[in-house]
Amino acid sequence: MQAPQITAYLKTYCGWSEGVRAIFRKYDLAFEEKDIIKNPAFRWEMEQKSGQPLSPCVEINGTMLPDISGAEVEAWMTQNGLLTPSDAPADAPTNSACSDAQHAAMAAGVMPGATVKFVG
Repeated sequence: MQAPQITAYLKTYCGWSEGVRAIFRKYDLAFEEKDIIKNPAFRWEMEQKSGQPLSPCVEINGTMLPDISGAEVEAWMTQNGLLTPSDAPADAPTNSACSDAQHAAMAAGVMPGATVKFVG
């Protein structure tokens, strides 16, 4: 099976985006990640290609899958003969939003893995 060409328009920190990444890790699929938060030009590109503003969006071999979850990416790739299904679990939820705690951390400007330094 030839490796698919994949471009994923994802947010830096997002449950849905992490679900898409989890599927790519599960199947060891190479992909180009375009972070729409860090680079607004990628958001514009995503909106032009997908015709809508919601993410994640994944382009596989020229087909745009707009506003899609990791579970939906896996199902689409399987249905189109690009993956052989695997019962192995993904390393992150593939069909869920960020938790309330993650949203609160993002709103406060504290991102996962960030170091918080208190100045007194």
